Amino acid sequence: MALLQSLRMVLAPPHPAGRPFIIGGAAVAVVGGLLLGSWLFWLAAAFTAFCFYFFRDPERVTPDRPVIVAPADGRVVSVEPVVPPAELGLGPAPRWRVATFLSVADVHINRSPVEGVVTRIAYRHGKFVSANLDKASDDNERNALAIRMPNGQDVAVVQIAGLVARRILCFVREGDSLRAGERFGLIRFGSRTDLYLPEGVRPLVAEKQLMVGGETVIAELAPVTSQPATVDAAPGSLH
Repeated sequence: MALLQSLRMVLAPPHPAGRPFIIGGAAVAVVGGLLLGSWLFWLAAAFTAFCFYFFRDPERVTPDRPVIVAPADGRVVSVEPVVPPAELGLGPAPRWRVATFLSVADVHINRSPVEGVVTRIAYRHGKFVSANLDKASDDNERNALAIRMPNGQDVAVVQIAGLVARRILCFVREGDSLRAGERFGLIRFGSRTDLYLPEGVRPLVAEKQLMVGGETVIAELAPVTSQPATVDAAPGSLH
């Protein structure tokens, strides 16, 4: 069963955003191979196969309970309290941030961590340093979304370009409603996705943990209280 699930993920159909690369690579393989020889055919064929794998878009099963799920596949590189990007207007209070690094081998589809309405989208130009570095959150080119849940709490998701990634795609607009686990964007080719939890919500994941976008539970949603959130020194102490 595990092998079958792995094969389904590897052989999942590509997202439409990858079709121009796949079709272009295949065309170069056929035409170039006929005109210039086998070396170009194999080179273009390898590029086409890579794009088919990179842009794969497997189906995911999102938990049907009040939780916050991972917005992306990859490995957690930091879990710490950080002030959300100022352009989202979520205030100066630190929130728990879970940063996930996506290598070129990971699925690069971004998914909504919660059900809610997109209240703000803010794109900011920047650098292209390696996305696994902590300064990537501040320095790199990014696209930030604020999502308001039905209970009035806000989460933020930030798509961050990396050393190789040069294109951030966002499929939604301000005012759009999203289901938990619904696709909202894509980054090519190697990147980072930061998730800022609502105030008073603590993370259940740790650094180096592997994430499955739309499925891995980042945090449980507790009832909203009137008590202010405080930040202690270790993950899990935001209350």
